[in-house]
Amino acid sequence: MTVRDEANERRTSAQLEALFEATMTITAELALDRVLQRIVDLARSLVSARYAALGVPNASGSGLERFTTSGMTPEGIRRIGHLPEGKGLLGLLLREPKPIRLRRLEDDPRSAGVCDGHPHMQSFLGVPIIFKGRLLGNLYLTDKIGAEEFSEQDEHLLTMLAAQAAIAIENANLYKQVQRLAVLEERERIAMDLHDGIIQSIYAVGLMLEYAGLMFDESPEQASKRLQDSITALNDVIRDIRNYILDLRPQRFQNKNLSAGLVDLVRAFKANTLITVDVQTADRADADLTADQSTGLFHITQEALANIAKHARARNVTMNLRRDGALTILSIQDNGRGFDTSTVKAYTGHGLQNMQERARALGAQLRIDSAPGQGTLVEVKLPVAK
Repeated sequence: MTVRDEANERRTSAQLEALFEATMTITAELALDRVLQRIVDLARSLVSARYAALGVPNASGSGLERFTTSGMTPEGIRRIGHLPEGKGLLGLLLREPKPIRLRRLEDDPRSAGVCDGHPHMQSFLGVPIIFKGRLLGNLYLTDKIGAEEFSEQDEHLLTMLAAQAAIAIENANLYKQVQRLAVLEERERIAMDLHDGIIQSIYAVGLMLEYAGLMFDESPEQASKRLQDSITALNDVIRDIRNYILDLRPQRFQNKNLSAGLVDLVRAFKANTLITVDVQTADRADADLTADQSTGLFHITQEALANIAKHARARNVTMNLRRDGALTILSIQDNGRGFDTSTVKAYTGHGLQNMQERARALGAQLRIDSAPGQGTLVEVKLPVAK
């Protein structure tokens, strides 16, 4: 093997290693803007280009909706003034998504030239980003550093990067859709809860106050009673609002162990509900728990307390976190009105299904014991591996 062959082999090996690292980097991102920027930065570095860009087509496919650049200064971008419209070679890649490699842009009759303020560019390499036959975008590389044009090897590397980029972009798009759906579902749930509960209660209080006002002249005593009933009902609404806020409150569990997180959660619960809670945590009861396990148990506790606040009419709650061999055991017992567990499916508002799903995801056992007038016990047994 000649010295030149060895140099080429080392260069190819380094490029493939860079491609692997690039693939791992872009597929780890989920935010679309960051994904696009990472792809275009890595593409420019991978084939040693002075400038790079990634264009995302609009819904009709006739132009560009997004245009992410790499290698240009903010001042240079401002001088251009506007995004490319998808004409010339950019438009050709939208209509005919297949690689284009040119030594000199200005010599190709399909090139539409550049606008005022745009830097002069010579060599060109364009590669489409395609996912299951659908064009997600195009990579544009210009001005090969250290050579007059991009090589076949550059085109091959960029095509492989584009294949991985397609997966990363599709993942980011799906993640964005899931987030949007989650927000919509949460808004619908909040709207239904408000309409079916708090808003209806406030409307009823308004009717009682209106009726009391009409009765003051004819029957002051009955009007006074109606007024007192309205005050009681209004206090009930205030209690419901407090409980509802507790259910929606963003929980600050970051960088805490489970015991400390439960103490903070109970403190907020007591402040909003005025229910007495006795928290008992054994020494090192949360030792060896992973972050996911601690978070899962925390949210199960949150669901259980929300159920108590909204449904149990309890005065006292006992919470216990302990360790039994390879098991971490969390129990939450209230002295409320309880319910018939045989009809648990009818209790759609109790959040029991959420607790069951969280326990199942943790590989834990969830037990719920309750009976009318006997309170409710929620117990979670979580296997812990050291």
